[in-house]
Amino acid sequence: MSHADFPITIFHNPACGTSRNTVAMVEAAGYAPKVVEYLEAGWTHEQLRELASEAGLTFRQLMREKGTPAQELGLLADGVSENSILDAMIEHPILVNRPIVVTPKGVKLCRPSEGVLDLLDRKPESFTKEDGEVVKL
Repeated sequence: MSHADFPITIFHNPACGTSRNTVAMVEAAGYAPKVVEYLEAGWTHEQLRELASEAGLTFRQLMREKGTPAQELGLLADGVSENSILDAMIEHPILVNRPIVVTPKGVKLCRPSEGVLDLLDRKPESFTKEDGEVVKL
């Protein structure tokens, strides 16, 4: 099956081990994903609305707290609107958790990385994460 028959897009942060493992797992399964480094590419309101909706997540659920300015921006307080979080994500792309994977089977925030296997038509024969953990396939 060629890449065109089963397109895969991974919104990736190369500094993140979970994100790197997800890309490697997809490649180990024989796919050539389109990898979008979103910290450089940025986000649009429409793009994030669509991804969150398809993944069945609120922006609050999609937001990353660790290693981001979420706390300083007041985004963790009760009652912060979804639109406020979305606007902050556009201004600070690091606030979007990763990796988000899009395939013909759906959209998912793949944490842990093996969550990506549900989105693939085939799995790698075996896979070992960067930290040495062997993924049960």
